Amino acid sequence: MAVQAFVDESRRKDTYFLAAALVGLSDLVRLRTALRSLLFPGQRELHFQRETPQRRKSILSRVVELEVRVDLYHADCRRSEEAARRTCLIRLVDDLLDVDARRLVLDSRPGRDQHDIRTIRDASGKRPRDSGLLYEHFDSALEPLLWLADIAAWSYGAGGDWSRRVAPVIGSVIRLDWP
Repeated sequence: MAVQAFVDESRRKDTYFLAAALVGLSDLVRLRTALRSLLFPGQRELHFQRETPQRRKSILSRVVELEVRVDLYHADCRRSEEAARRTCLIRLVDDLLDVDARRLVLDSRPGRDQHDIRTIRDASGKRPRDSGLLYEHFDSALEPLLWLADIAAWSYGAGGDWSRRVAPVIGSVIRLDWP
């Protein structure tokens, strides 16, 4: 089954999380529709950090019902958040190439997207077009599937009850660059 990956980040103290929601082509429309239905009138996007605890619980319950999978990559970021992101992104791209993923969508970080582009090119080899993996950055208000990665990364990183609640959504947890 061909998949697309939708990627967002979260940071908790000295740990940098990169979350990748893996979505099959046949589920794209269904999941986008379901996620948009969670917005309040006038709300443009879900950003988990900005939601109240009660609303987070409600959203997370609904996301678990959607039967999605989010893989998490995390690394120590005490020296450099950008270096931790690069480490996580290189491994993610390698994993996506292994499963023949078709598209990688990252939440845009104004002024820093070029770092990702260089990293993806390095990770996919000298001829990235031959890999078949297309990659692009989107504003999360324009791509609801990015919200899945945001929700999973925030919840897992928060630990405790939040980590327990998001557990059914979490696929692999890959710990990288750890001392």
